[in-house]
Amino acid sequence: MTNPTHTLSSRVAEGGALLKQDMATRAAVMESAIDHLLPPTTGGDARLWDAMRYATLGGGKRLRGYLAITTAALFDVPEAQAARVAASVEMLHAYSLVHDDLPAMDDDDIRRGQPSTHRKFDEATAILAGDALQTKAFDILASSKTHESAEVRIDLISAFAEASGAAGMVGGQMIDMEGEGRALPLAEVSHLHALKTGCLIRYSAESGAILGQATPDLRARLRSYGTAIGAAFQIADDILDTTATAEELGKTAGKDEAAGKSTFVALLGIDGARKEAARLTEQAIADLAPFGARADRLRDLAYYVIERRN
Repeated sequence: MTNPTHTLSSRVAEGGALLKQDMATRAAVMESAIDHLLPPTTGGDARLWDAMRYATLGGGKRLRGYLAITTAALFDVPEAQAARVAASVEMLHAYSLVHDDLPAMDDDDIRRGQPSTHRKFDEATAILAGDALQTKAFDILASSKTHESAEVRIDLISAFAEASGAAGMVGGQMIDMEGEGRALPLAEVSHLHALKTGCLIRYSAESGAILGQATPDLRARLRSYGTAIGAAFQIADDILDTTATAEELGKTAGKDEAAGKSTFVALLGIDGARKEAARLTEQAIADLAPFGARADRLRDLAYYVIERRN
């Protein structure tokens, strides 16, 4: 008699191998797009462009960009268009990390196993590089090269602005900073991370539906999927901050506890946090039902989000 647990484990392992290969292929496409969109210069602003390239190229999971490309593929969007959206979201994510690492914020000297941008260059250059990456991200979406329809481009820009600004990522960062040294309830911790981390992941999943001019139902499905894996991703981050080494993370470990932050692990315990992440993963997978086998890599990604080691 077949062991259903073993069958699921084998299926997840096989899917993980296919996902790893697909993520590497898509990452190469994104890397090429970012390299083209952020060309090095030799003028008086060369240091700025060097810092922008340093912060964005050659590292990271490319999770958000992968979501943009892979969801767009569900609607047969040309890869060149999807790659531009992926590059824009990776640039905005890079800006957030550059600013997050600054002494006035999380004060971290390591990012992706390398010196943070402000340590590699200097604080002023890092601030300007982050600013420039943010504006470049919107500039890319505004171009007709991203989509011939102005309506689609406006939809992308509007959703992106909502996810990344005061009602999204930046607002979540503010709540996170205000919460240091205070015991926040679970609902507030969930809310701040839905903004700080979840909104950009949600947008990345939804962007493919926007590019593909999907029906409202299918767009809502991908938005819900992105929301669920965004929450699971943050819970996994909290677990890793407690259990992984700095070498595995590529950044300083244990910083949340040292800063007195309320985390899912602190509130639920490691086992409780893992159960909640697993619940969210199953919810995300259920959202993909209408897409059938075409969404298999997105299903694999939902498992990857909670099983990763960095």
